[in-house]
Amino acid sequence: MIKLLTEFIEEKDSDYILETIVTLETLTELPSLKDEELNVIGELISNMYGALDVASSIQQGTPKKEALNQFMLRVMGSIDK
Repeated sequence: MIKLLTEFIEEKDSDYILETIVTLETLTELPSLKDEELNVIGELISNMYGALDVASSIQQGTPKKEALNQFMLRVMGSIDK
């Protein structure tokens, strides 16, 4: 998902992702949300922030494949802790 969102950012603009994050974060305030729905929204938000991070690395000159791999290594490293 992060790769696809990163490509979306490259083709369009990161503002679309940022606006979507704000919308999803607002939805999490609904008291009627079930835990499963909240988990899905949280996962989407997490992936969008990840894509923004990868896109930022690419804009700073890191090749796309390397930026994606570096992000995944950071995620895996944080899980292992």
